[in-house]
Amino acid sequence: MTDIAQTWGGDLSLGPTGDLAAADTPDLTVQRVLRRLLTNPGDYIWNLAYGGGLPAFVGQPARAASIAGVVRAQLLQEAAVAPVPTPTVSVAAGPDGTVFAHVRFADAATGTQHVLSVPITEP
Repeated sequence: MTDIAQTWGGDLSLGPTGDLAAADTPDLTVQRVLRRLLTNPGDYIWNLAYGGGLPAFVGQPARAASIAGVVRAQLLQEAAVAPVPTPTVSVAAGPDGTVFAHVRFADAATGTQHVLSVPITEP
């Protein structure tokens, strides 16, 4: 499946022929996971329960277990993420105080392993 290439928080870009750039598996899977994790519940008008709401953790005391639980639950709801092997999530602070969720999951369509580090808080 192909979709428009647009990373969360970024702009649309042009493809090699001058039209909109396209994303295909595995890039599309990463886009879908980031969109799910960073969308606040209630913001996606076609499905008000959609989204992990990780931006709500910004400016709050870091609660690693809560963050990991939200990420894990959202990954298991995403059709593009394979349920086996089970996605793994760890939460840790970087040297500058930024909290990251480190996520490892498999693409449901290809079995490709992905590793993401999603920033949760700002230093």
